[in-house]
Amino acid sequence: MEILALILFFLIFIFILFGFPVAFTLGGLSIIFGYFTLGIDFFNFLPSRIMGTMNNVVLIAVPLFIYMGIMLEKSGLAESLLETMAMLFGKVKGGLAISVVIVGALLAASTGIVGATVVTMGLISLPTMLKRGYKTELAVGTIAASGTLGQIIPPSIVLVLLADTLSNTANSQGVDVGTMFTAALIPSFLLVVIYVGYIAIYAYLNPENAPSIPDEEIAVFRSQGMIGRVVKAFLLPFLLIVAVLGSIFAGIASPTEAAAVGAMGATILTIIQGRFSLDILKTVMQETTHLTAMVFIILIGATTFSLVFRGLGGDHFLVELINNSNLSPMGFLILVMIAIFIAGFFIDFIEIIFIIVPVVAPVFASFDMNLLWIGVLIAMNLQTSFLTPPFGFALFYLKGVAPNGVTTQHIYRGIIPFIIIQVIFLGIIALFPNLVLIFVE
Repeated sequence: MEILALILFFLIFIFILFGFPVAFTLGGLSIIFGYFTLGIDFFNFLPSRIMGTMNNVVLIAVPLFIYMGIMLEKSGLAESLLETMAMLFGKVKGGLAISVVIVGALLAASTGIVGATVVTMGLISLPTMLKRGYKTELAVGTIAASGTLGQIIPPSIVLVLLADTLSNTANSQGVDVGTMFTAALIPSFLLVVIYVGYIAIYAYLNPENAPSIPDEEIAVFRSQGMIGRVVKAFLLPFLLIVAVLGSIFAGIASPTEAAAVGAMGATILTIIQGRFSLDILKTVMQETTHLTAMVFIILIGATTFSLVFRGLGGDHFLVELINNSNLSPMGFLILVMIAIFIAGFFIDFIEIIFIIVPVVAPVFASFDMNLLWIGVLIAMNLQTSFLTPPFGFALFYLKGVAPNGVTTQHIYRGIIPFIIIQVIFLGIIALFPNLVLIFVE
């Protein structure tokens, strides 16, 4: 029976690689295996499990954060931020690329939607960077990497789903979403700093590939109400970030309540920017419904898989297998991180969370490893899945809006340094858990 559980796991992985729909592969194969091995009566547990998932108040934050991100995309916030930040860093070599990283971080803290961030920055900043003489690889790599910061910077949908999955599959340790957000603060901030440091060093060594903005343009910007433009560009998103994250960290609101505040705040911000209309609202609601339905139908399939996998004894078998192999906790962690990194080349982060994490979480719990630290490590690892070819979604988003002359090869070469940075930083977090746990212990 335990071997059948592992066969089920690998079959699901193979079917998804061949392009079968994730939700129906998870649910369908699990039901087939469960029916022939555990019997039809075993599925009497399934409705209560599914309803338990649907009644999970934490998961209400998912559609609210999605709505907030899509609404902010329509608000024109990113355009205003990029234009202002570029002028502030204009005299610095590589200043335009540095401004893209910082704006990417601010948008991540405001939206958390990778696709929206990459597309928006690709449309606005990529033509400008190329026009000003930036090397194509540096420009596309910076935009793609900055756009994925929404995976690790709170409020992140990845962190919400990871916290919920870890809590449900390793009951010995509760993983609170708000605490997960707090744990991710220092690692996400340091990653932004490392990105900026890399660009600054690259621009210093190769000034011709990352030129500064001409003094004449900066002078015009300063003479046309610079302070007012800076305040307008930064004040509104800053207030939104404070309202969402500040209310969580201060204990005023739960993550779900803070997500509702963020959704309302994004709508008000769009109204203030003069971009709000009934057509915009309709589009945002349709896209939110589409993405939310996709996440939750996969979640239902994942719930079915988890039930059958446990019913077959797969979780106990895996724990015994690891224990009998005398694999150390750190050895198992390295093995899982490598598996997730490789899986990120081929499948989406949601699929990894709902397929791999429920299988390995009980093992981490049996090793008495801190699941907050594990969750942040996994989230950081999953961030690379948006950048790794051939199926890195950030690469597809960027290629879709890139000007003529920007090839797929340019994008692939451009993201390599940022993937290397993420892998090295992942190792640093693994070696120094206090970077994650400093504010939560």
